[in-house]
Amino acid sequence: MTQFDNKFIGLVPLLRMSINGDDLRSTCQNLLTKAADNPENSNLWMNLSTAMLCIEQRDIGLSIQSQALEMSRIYHLAAAIQPAKLRLLMLMTPGDLAANTPLDCLLENTDIDLIYYYLSSGDPFAESIPDHDALMVAFSELEENDSLIDTLSQRLKDWPHPVINAPLCIPSTRRDNASRLLQDIPGLFIPSTFRVSRADLISVANAKLPLSELIANHDFPIILRPLDSHAGRDLVKIENTAEITEYLSRIEDSMFFLSKFIDYSGEDDQFRKFRIAIIDGTPFACHMAISSHWMIHYVNAGMYEDAAKRNEERQFMETFDSFILRHATALTEIHQRTGLDYLCIDCAETASGELLIFEIDHAMIVHAMDNEALFPHKRLHIEKISSAFRDYLLRLAVSGTTSS
Repeated sequence: MTQFDNKFIGLVPLLRMSINGDDLRSTCQNLLTKAADNPENSNLWMNLSTAMLCIEQRDIGLSIQSQALEMSRIYHLAAAIQPAKLRLLMLMTPGDLAANTPLDCLLENTDIDLIYYYLSSGDPFAESIPDHDALMVAFSELEENDSLIDTLSQRLKDWPHPVINAPLCIPSTRRDNASRLLQDIPGLFIPSTFRVSRADLISVANAKLPLSELIANHDFPIILRPLDSHAGRDLVKIENTAEITEYLSRIEDSMFFLSKFIDYSGEDDQFRKFRIAIIDGTPFACHMAISSHWMIHYVNAGMYEDAAKRNEERQFMETFDSFILRHATALTEIHQRTGLDYLCIDCAETASGELLIFEIDHAMIVHAMDNEALFPHKRLHIEKISSAFRDYLLRLAVSGTTSS
């Protein structure tokens, strides 16, 4: 624990401990003791908040985060390689691990200093702006951020440094917006996503409203999730009206995203999901997960236990140029239509060869922390992404403008 000192540590060391199976609960207890002994040190409280979020103690983690932000809204993460070549100011909002781009995971071994600036709801820039060379809008597309986006679009219009991921581009990653934005692209398929109320779902469950009134020309199965859920939280496949009733009995949200379920399994009945990063229009392979279940998360897809799955991921990453060729039009259009300088895509391939889009987001995690004995192929490819983003930042600093 002493290696953390009294500095702000970000997500990287805690995520690495989690991936390695270390005891994060004892880490939380040690951090709590240290923070209690240094109650005025906001870095320690923010570290404790992140640790609590890592062990899925969301309410406690957010409460501690709020306490830290009352002391300071600015946190510095020094580059691993000094002297730093560039200082990147990241505009963040309070929230859980999905609320902001975890850029420290991608840039952990670079010469880029990261400055976390947590915006306040009333006056976003309540604290003085630290010196920086480029700025990135790092917060996610949650609807609670809409007023902040409007404010920042004006404040950043004539910003003296390059701005990455312009504020008005952020809402394009929202699930319903993305499903409209990416329609009619050759070689790309994204299911239409609709907002539905709890009352509408109850009416469907009680046979008072046909499902086709909510999602045209489609019947069960469907996909449901609360409006601002990420990482598969409360995401389900619904097969009939009885399952809607059961779902609503345990989920209290008032608004949901609804889309039709797409069976993207291969001939071997396995599902394959890819994560792709796009940096200034250039796509890179982040990972590939293979599972017998349609809802894939890398950590529970059996990638750590199955050498054959890891070998298939290696082949995918090593032959990624062929993936780019197959989906060049779709990938180019995603970049151009979103207007985002940095974003990630979770996707698959349909049986007919289309690029099936699940989600586009600039706040997905990209890292090279997996055990190198099990994943000897991954570090090289993640370092390509890290180097590409670093080089992009340095080009911006020289030119003074963004490509978008």
